[in-house]
Amino acid sequence: MRLPEPPPTYSLSMAGRGDPPEGTPEGVPGGADDEYRSVVFDESFVRAARLQEFSAQERLADHSHPVRSRPAWSSAGRSKQALLLILLIFVAFGTAIYMGVRHPYQPPRLTSVDPLSMTVIPLAPKQPVPGAEPGRLYAHSPAAEYRSGAAGVTMPPTRRTEHFSEGQVVAALVTAKDYIVESSLDPDVLTGGAVRSVRLLLDPGQLEQFDRSFAHPRDDGQHSATGWVVRFDPAEVALADADVRVRGVLNVAEADDKALEVVADHTFVYAVRAAGDEEPDRASLFTVRRELHFRFDPEDLGMHRAELTSSVAQAGPEACADDPSGYLRPLLAGQTAESDGSAGTDPYATGRVTAALCGVMAPSVMPDPGRAEG
Repeated sequence: MRLPEPPPTYSLSMAGRGDPPEGTPEGVPGGADDEYRSVVFDESFVRAARLQEFSAQERLADHSHPVRSRPAWSSAGRSKQALLLILLIFVAFGTAIYMGVRHPYQPPRLTSVDPLSMTVIPLAPKQPVPGAEPGRLYAHSPAAEYRSGAAGVTMPPTRRTEHFSEGQVVAALVTAKDYIVESSLDPDVLTGGAVRSVRLLLDPGQLEQFDRSFAHPRDDGQHSATGWVVRFDPAEVALADADVRVRGVLNVAEADDKALEVVADHTFVYAVRAAGDEEPDRASLFTVRRELHFRFDPEDLGMHRAELTSSVAQAGPEACADDPSGYLRPLLAGQTAESDGSAGTDPYATGRVTAALCGVMAPSVMPDPGRAEG
């Protein structure tokens, strides 16, 4: 039996845009605001439309979906993605391990080093300390021809040694000079402030001794803060002039086939005054001679640090009765100290420093009061 064909279906489509070719008829609302109102088609609108009849097969067939569904991953695709993810995790993990092993900024290795041996020798004056304006005091003292600041810490000629290159010799001298400048010329260090700049230049094996010397200074030959640096008690002493006069020498040699030794012998002359005293003519000179022995192994040379093995300082004018372990305590303008009548000690002299508990400052090295005031 033959089924009757379904009635024809017509679709109405426009040749152009939504408006009829002759424009929107008068009185007919338009726009999205009137989309729910009745639409009236005039004759020109109908003539512009096309009629399309679907065949019976087209009417019976299912039309395609307007939106195509996204296909799910196949099992093979999922396996490849999982394998790639696992591979990336292993690569990242291996890179992290490699960088941890090869990282150039490893924490410093603690080495076994000998503790610093130190001696601080006060030099007591035989007469009252002369006072004047700093420039005049310098001009009439043995420090008149000394250089100012770091310029006075001069570098010697350098050459390679049997076991160390010229570059390593220069590195040792530069580190020693940096230590001398930071520990003897830095205004913050001199006035009892932070000493971190000095600490950074030391071998890690000496840091515990260094820290203990400043936390609990005592005159036992190993824990005097003044064995490491020059510093004054800011409650008692102030710098009258930041222009410190310096003269000295640096010598380098092989301690053995595994280390270089640098010996530094410098005299520093400071203009000081009483804390809170602003009178310019009340300054006095305070002289410190320091002999420092440094040791450098190849690791120290590469890390710009040193092992300080010996420190001997002569400082005056200073009373012998004062404890110099925490701060150096200058006798200021007009002050004097009792002496035992022993032979004078000249901190400007060269040669080996004589270790003693106390000395007498030679009168010849004191500024001439008459010339300084006149």
